[in-house]
Amino acid sequence: MADVEHALEFLLAFDGRIHWLEQGHWLKFEIKQVEATADRPHGLRYSFTMHDPSGNRLIGFDNAHGVDSIGSRFKRRAVAVDHWHRTEADPGRPYAFTTVDQLLTDFFAEVRRVCSERDITDAVVRVSERNDTS
Repeated sequence: MADVEHALEFLLAFDGRIHWLEQGHWLKFEIKQVEATADRPHGLRYSFTMHDPSGNRLIGFDNAHGVDSIGSRFKRRAVAVDHWHRTEADPGRPYAFTTVDQLLTDFFAEVRRVCSERDITDAVVRVSERNDTS
């Protein structure tokens, strides 16, 4: 249980952070602990996104809204609103939130995929906070 609490504390510390990559791309982290509900059973409200130098979102993991299941219009929408956007145009697909560690692992795996596809480095050259303009 201590590991889970440590991982959660680590993740909550990311709120408001921006990680700047070498070629002007950036990663934005927003995460808050909220009351657990049917649509947020883990008690977290989050949005992790990767942006190009112009600010366009390339990928994202969040739970700001529900998304439809992929594959059939007859599938029921999941109660939880966790989902991810694989591309700029992806309206979102359900994401099976399991742990905070897995969320970070999955997000950074997608960041590495996009960097590889676009031939950019995933090296973080600067970290700033939400209102930090340096």
